Amino acid sequence: MLQDILKIIFAILAGGLIGIERENVHRPAGFRTHILVCVGSTLVMMTSEHIYEIYYKGHANIDVARLGAQVISGIGFLGAGTIIKDGATVKGLTTAATLWAVACIGLAIGIGYYKGAFLATAAVYLTLILLKKFEVKFVSKGILRSIIVEGHNLKSSIQKIDSILTAHSVTIKDIKFMHEKTEKVCYKALVLPDSNINQLITDLYLIEGVSRVTFE
Repeated sequence: MLQDILKIIFAILAGGLIGIERENVHRPAGFRTHILVCVGSTLVMMTSEHIYEIYYKGHANIDVARLGAQVISGIGFLGAGTIIKDGATVKGLTTAATLWAVACIGLAIGIGYYKGAFLATAAVYLTLILLKKFEVKFVSKGILRSIIVEGHNLKSSIQKIDSILTAHSVTIKDIKFMHEKTEKVCYKALVLPDSNINQLITDLYLIEGVSRVTFE
């Protein structure tokens, strides 16, 4: 009984640690979701072990990992729910991967492979925390931002806006043009970490018809 309690506590800690990081960056699957996935996976392996001990030990051959295998393949439906396609970009892949990894960690905890579960939890957490800065600086060409320009008669100024963004080393990934009370152009763009955002905003305001510029 004590061992089962420790397994569940370990699953809560492992899933919660990774979930906190996802929660801090405002991802759809956060703290509680990761805990539930890890605890659920742990329970699956505990159940497999229990079934073997009670009903099959010494009487028949049974694959204890069979239920666990279903978790690994079945977790895809939850991961798919965190992936969002927005124009030319796709969001949520990292969160989907962490859910899958947390499920695997839960399986390791459930079967009693604590060393592997601990190492995997540390590896996943450090990857999310430490390698994010490395990715932005050395792997990615910039940070994906939404640049929203509002004003009047912007259709005639699109080329000027594009030229200013290009001059500031901003790579445009997607453009949406909306017409409400005022015209609005929404750019999905890669902005270099060392870009002078204030100067970029100032240059955009100099375009005739532009009344507001916001970054998200």
